Amino acid sequence: MDLDAVRTFVAAADAGQFQEAAAELAITQQAASKRIAALERNLGVRLFTRTPRGAELSIDGQAFLPHARELLRVAERALMSVRTGSRPLRVDVIASRGAATGLMRDFHRAHPEIELDVLMLFDIETALAAIRSGTIDASFRAVTAPGRPLPEDIQSVRVLDEPLELLTGPAHALAGARSVPIAQLAGHRIWMPGIVPGTEWASYYDDLIAEFGLTIEATGPNFGSDALLDTIADTPALATFMGARTRLVWPATHGLRRIPVTTPTPVYPHSLLWHRANPHPALPILRTHLTTTSPGHRTTGTWVPAWAAPR
Repeated sequence: MDLDAVRTFVAAADAGQFQEAAAELAITQQAASKRIAALERNLGVRLFTRTPRGAELSIDGQAFLPHARELLRVAERALMSVRTGSRPLRVDVIASRGAATGLMRDFHRAHPEIELDVLMLFDIETALAAIRSGTIDASFRAVTAPGRPLPEDIQSVRVLDEPLELLTGPAHALAGARSVPIAQLAGHRIWMPGIVPGTEWASYYDDLIAEFGLTIEATGPNFGSDALLDTIADTPALATFMGARTRLVWPATHGLRRIPVTTPTPVYPHSLLWHRANPHPALPILRTHLTTTSPGHRTTGTWVPAWAAPR
């Protein structure tokens, strides 16, 4: 169905004259008449009865009018859903409790006028495909992992260096420490069942192991952070790493400890990725916000993999 013809029909119904409808739509009266005639042929009914005063809706025209208005409303909503600047900014944060989610919450508080869609995509290949197809506007990732350079049409900026912390139960040998040098962790069992081979965080921890001689175990099923916290609280021999900005909640009876790791402090390099041709007007605002307000930009006394994208 020709939406221009439907729009002309609604304008003529509201005005009561083809001439006024044509003026409103900035077309000639003859063009308005042709559009409505074509619509009547398409529907197989007469929509107007011509009178000396103008045009009055026929019974069929009266029946069609509310549906015509709805057609135009649906068409406008469809256009607005994809029109740049009219749809929400879509950003992948990987996980709900991670640092990227916190960054986006801060951005939303600073710019409540910008509508957001927050998504969670697991692996970087899925995120890159979504950025390139326009499904999402941006993603938070650690780049560039070994053997995985970014495509030329993808840009990135490093926005947050998140310190790692050691998480232990109350009976762990290091539970009473105010901080722990990373060299002291050699020989301790660090359990991280959420590490998945092929992900950028797996590459990060592989390099951390190689650099400092750590023992990180990724064995066993990953039942999520709540189950991990239960196990760490109950098992004195195990500890785990958590980002300092990872939001965690556990029962007070767990007695868990979050201990800063030092000399050097391993930091996880979060970057924002986007397509260089993405025209969404909120994207530059997000980039500026992240690069000017995010904490954790420090170099002295920290460690990142050699492959991490520079600031």
